[in-house]
Amino acid sequence: EICDDPYLFVDGISSHDLHQGQVGNCWFVAACSSLASRESLWQKVIPDWKEQEWNAEKRENYAGIFHFQFWRFGDWVDVVIDDRLPTLHDQLIYCHSNAKNEFWCALVEKAYAKLTGCYEALDGGNTADALVDFTGGVSEPIDLIEGNYVNDEVKRNLLFERVLKVHNRGGLISCSIKATTAADMEARLDCGLVKGHAYAVTDVRKVRLGHGLLAFFKSEKLDMIRMRNPWGEREWNGPWSDTSEEWQKVSKSEREKLGMTVEDDGEFWMTFEDFCRYFTDIIKCRLINTSHLSIHKTWEEAVMRGAWARHDEPLKNRSGGCINHKATFLQNPQYVFDVKKAEDEVLISIQQKPKRTSRKEGKGENLAIGFEIQKVELNRNYRMHTVQQQVATSIYINSRSIFLRTDLKEGRYVIIPTTFDPGLVGEFLLRVFTDVPADCRELTFDEPPRTCWSGMCGYPQVVSQVHVLAAAGLKNQDSQGGADPYVIIKCEGNKIRSSVQKNTQAPEFDVKGLFYRKKAGQPIIVQIWNHNIISDEFLGQVALTGDPDDRLSQQTLPLQDKGNKKSNGISGSIAVRLLSSSKLTNV
Repeated sequence: EICDDPYLFVDGISSHDLHQGQVGNCWFVAACSSLASRESLWQKVIPDWKEQEWNAEKRENYAGIFHFQFWRFGDWVDVVIDDRLPTLHDQLIYCHSNAKNEFWCALVEKAYAKLTGCYEALDGGNTADALVDFTGGVSEPIDLIEGNYVNDEVKRNLLFERVLKVHNRGGLISCSIKATTAADMEARLDCGLVKGHAYAVTDVRKVRLGHGLLAFFKSEKLDMIRMRNPWGEREWNGPWSDTSEEWQKVSKSEREKLGMTVEDDGEFWMTFEDFCRYFTDIIKCRLINTSHLSIHKTWEEAVMRGAWARHDEPLKNRSGGCINHKATFLQNPQYVFDVKKAEDEVLISIQQKPKRTSRKEGKGENLAIGFEIQKVELNRNYRMHTVQQQVATSIYINSRSIFLRTDLKEGRYVIIPTTFDPGLVGEFLLRVFTDVPADCRELTFDEPPRTCWSGMCGYPQVVSQVHVLAAAGLKNQDSQGGADPYVIIKCEGNKIRSSVQKNTQAPEFDVKGLFYRKKAGQPIIVQIWNHNIISDEFLGQVALTGDPDDRLSQQTLPLQDKGNKKSNGISGSIAVRLLSSSKLTNV
């Protein structure tokens, strides 16, 4: 009815196809612009596009039905729509293409509106959410003002390398300038940029300056970034804008390589320094590579689904709020994972289940969410009941997803996803990416479960946490005058072992073990050994009694021989902290 010869695509798909309509969804159009530049990604969102395309010779095959796919909460969801589109005077009122007979973006927008509830739900949304829904990637928002990237050249260069890497590996990027007041929304600045408006990043390059052979050998390069305004017009008019004289510094062949055009098509280049000066926010949507057949770094992904749920009984409550609420903070879901290398980069993303919008009930609001990471005992398998060493924390914000990148040393850690306030309920998806498998799992039990064998074999009476902090004055073990010590903590047939500390007689161990003890009178043995190539050598030990409800502060004890006797061959001391309780849910 709108058009005689409608097509899904006219002359292929391009980020230049799109124009924003009357609804305030520049964020969605910017995400579509980014998507259009990645064939492998848009073919996932628009599956079987050749079969869905209009065929004038086989009109009888057309039934006015389309299907699209979006990644929602861990799964690719198929959304089926008809071809009826909102118009005024036979003109599309929402997202539309340059070509009057091209409809892919209007149909994708309708499918996305159906997924979220209605077109109204697309007013003033979040680009990061759309990028994730198009790719199944992980979005990382960066505040350029807070990071002071315009003045800190080292940080800026590092950020450019990261943005370049995300772009080169098929990720999607968007950016914007914060609007602080309602009057600021979509206000045009003197430099041609628009506030409160989402732009798609369509290219990231190191541009070679100079002409001919001189350019090749001199190899002076400039960090550059290309953006597109979803309006399809209104561009940056500063240095390196379409008609600026700076382009004379670049050879004709280099300009052609960059796809340089002098049109008011909404697309323009900037130096990365100017970009950091004018833009306030950038969103990188990383496609995390989990394929072992790839030449790029491969990540191991653990995916957990969980929920914040209220319960009157504290041990069963899973809605405790953030760490400000000390009495209830640990009444949240808890997930344990291991870092198995000396140090590893860990990526963590938490996404709350999107709330659908309906005209009757209005817009579904996000909860303010975030998470804490705490370092725990090497053998913890039950829920935490006392706060331990915090090693990282995310921001808390009412965003659909929260992302954190952090470097962690070898050990065991617990992630505690929380809402900001206690008593709130909702579902979430937790994704943990590490270099080697992290054995991530939820901690569900508060203490060792009782079984039919507990009556015969006994049930733990005491829980003890042993924290070995450091040792000093250890015996020289090699010609360089050092040792390679490690700690073993033993209790009732169970033991844990720390990593080896290289070439030191005063190692900082900072290692914890947790033991549920059936025989409270039997001591806990802490031994120090020296790592050798052929056989390890005993350096000394201490025996700890660990009486119930004995909360010893830090103590330094002299190392003894294996029978807990003093020996001339043993030297040095060890600093330990012991915490014991007859109530198993106290530690």
